[in-house]
Amino acid sequence: MNDLTRGERLQIMLTGEELEALDNWRFAKRMPSRAAAIRELLKRGLGAEGFSLADKGSQSKDFGVTGGGDGTAQKHE
Repeated sequence: MNDLTRGERLQIMLTGEELEALDNWRFAKRMPSRAAAIRELLKRGLGAEGFSLADKGSQSKDFGVTGGGDGTAQKHE
């Protein structure tokens, strides 16, 4: 997904220490912006917890509200 197709905006509040850590990570990874760094960290964090971005073409009706007891939603087949 490129920046031109993003239709949602999310505003967050960070402590000074969180912002410093974000900027340090961003510069070490040569990320072009704070927003790009946050998107990458979000993607990595979700992946580490077993979540992934929805497949292209997936609709909300394709996903259940409850999963197998581990907090993950199950895709209906």
